[in-house]
Amino acid sequence: MKSRIIGTGSYTPEKVLTNYDLEKIVDTNHDWIVTRTGIEERHIAAEGEFTSDLAAIAAKRALDAAGLSAEEIDLIVVGTITGDYPWPATACVVQAKLGAKNAYAYDVSAACSGFLFALANADDYLIAGRGKKALVIGAETFSRSLDWTDRNTCVLFGDGAGAVVLEAQDGDAGVLASHLHTDGNHIELLYQPGFGAVYPASAEGLEKRLPYLKMQGNEVYKFAVRMMTEVSKAVLKEQGFRCADVDLFIPHQANIRILEATAKRLKLTDDQCFINVQKYGNTSAATIPIAIDEAQREGRLKEGNLLLLAAFGGGFTWGGTLVRW
Repeated sequence: MKSRIIGTGSYTPEKVLTNYDLEKIVDTNHDWIVTRTGIEERHIAAEGEFTSDLAAIAAKRALDAAGLSAEEIDLIVVGTITGDYPWPATACVVQAKLGAKNAYAYDVSAACSGFLFALANADDYLIAGRGKKALVIGAETFSRSLDWTDRNTCVLFGDGAGAVVLEAQDGDAGVLASHLHTDGNHIELLYQPGFGAVYPASAEGLEKRLPYLKMQGNEVYKFAVRMMTEVSKAVLKEQGFRCADVDLFIPHQANIRILEATAKRLKLTDDQCFINVQKYGNTSAATIPIAIDEAQREGRLKEGNLLLLAAFGGGFTWGGTLVRW
């Protein structure tokens, strides 16, 4: 028995922030951003639009694609680091908005690897018999965690959500394997210092801009390329596959340099890779499920295809997942 993806959905806010718009906000320009990141625009949540709203819309679209009602879902797992509240879990809010009254729900916090961690978690639960159908969602409103005076970080991120419906089924299709990893020795290379137990909310903390993302980009780049390459090779080897066997590689859409460097190390062709970072920027845990839904709608995923997913995020966290479509 395997957990098969039977429905996909995604949602990005209506507001689009282009590189030319950013030129008016911070000391940067379109060519500089595109050359270094590949990003041309990103979507930004409207005032009063929250992570749970994005997640619920993406989830509803996935449910519609699967032909299911919310009441048929047994489990909801949301990968996010920009939840509506410190607690309760955003998944609880999503459960209420969907009317998924029969589902138990919780969040997974693994930064940009959040969707893969959530997917592996839901897969384990379904295979263990703790439900038959699950919603796995990656959702972020990252625009509210950014320092819009820092041109090195604010140009990278956007808001959005993606979702898949998993169903435990007999057969060859479904999640084949997941490799998940963490190395907590490098937290300060990519993290949000406040406001938590280390730096509680304070006026001084606001002055020091502690609630905003901090990143040492060059160091993160080196780790991301190496770890996504290694975990991709490892999960393929475990299942007896080679890189040439991959029909579609969907990596975390961080920036074009990371994506191209990882694909080159894996010796994957352009036809094997799915890239949409130019349209959405880095939506953290939402990048992979948004890309899966987009690839599905574009006809890039055929029954029997071998799908390789890889992600890297703050923590550091990273993972690789193989899916038979």
